[in-house]
Amino acid sequence: MLAESAATPSPGATPNVLILTPLKDARHHLHRYVENLEAIEYPRQYLSVGLLESDSRDDTWIALQALLPRLQARCRRVTVIKRDFNFRLPPGVPRWTTAFQRVRRSVLARSRNQLLFRSLQDEDWVLWLDVDVVSYPSGLIRQLLGFDLDILHPHCVQAPGGPTFDRNGWADHGRKLLEDFRGANKPVRLDAVGATILLVKADCHRDGLIFPPFPYGRPSELIRPANGFCGAGEIESEGLGVLAQDMGYQCWGLPDLEVLHAPD
Repeated sequence: MLAESAATPSPGATPNVLILTPLKDARHHLHRYVENLEAIEYPRQYLSVGLLESDSRDDTWIALQALLPRLQARCRRVTVIKRDFNFRLPPGVPRWTTAFQRVRRSVLARSRNQLLFRSLQDEDWVLWLDVDVVSYPSGLIRQLLGFDLDILHPHCVQAPGGPTFDRNGWADHGRKLLEDFRGANKPVRLDAVGATILLVKADCHRDGLIFPPFPYGRPSELIRPANGFCGAGEIESEGLGVLAQDMGYQCWGLPDLEVLHAPD
């Protein structure tokens, strides 16, 4: 008889959750990030955290080391990784500048994948949590787990009731964002997702669900003509959403459950 997988919790058991956060030039967000983790309502023995710092110009790595004892007191396991990709935007250039989007998000996808592969152990769920998400309900993990959906994210805004901030989560070929579904009071189907806060069943990642560091779904001259793709493809979290559906998983969003992102 095959032993039950460690990643399959017994009925009624508390799931193990791994929070993953990529870091870059994040020193000024780290204290609030740790404070929010300390306030989240989830038992320490079922909560782990993984952080990967890369290419920072500030002292993010030093600040993270100083906060490590608090993280270790809050979580059963803490994984801290240093991995530089030698990519920095020119000084004064905003991160959303169009000319740098593809390379910036490709590097972000690679950092997320490194973090995932090097941190995931026996967890049942992965919660992607950006360091600059500054406010969310203390019961958020249990709220999200309660829906038991493979891929789910709340509505990231910069002000309560304001426009959608994380515009990587969309439906209808990008024509509908979570703000367009307000009042649904239930999960809505999405074709792509953002990763400011994103809950993913860990077995989806184990099955091969990653953040594509290249435009997923693009045409390729290497494929056989009969198997051709269409479209230009999607990258990073949007690519993950498209890949997920190709793997048979549905993406969902919660338009009426808001989390707050720091101002730009």
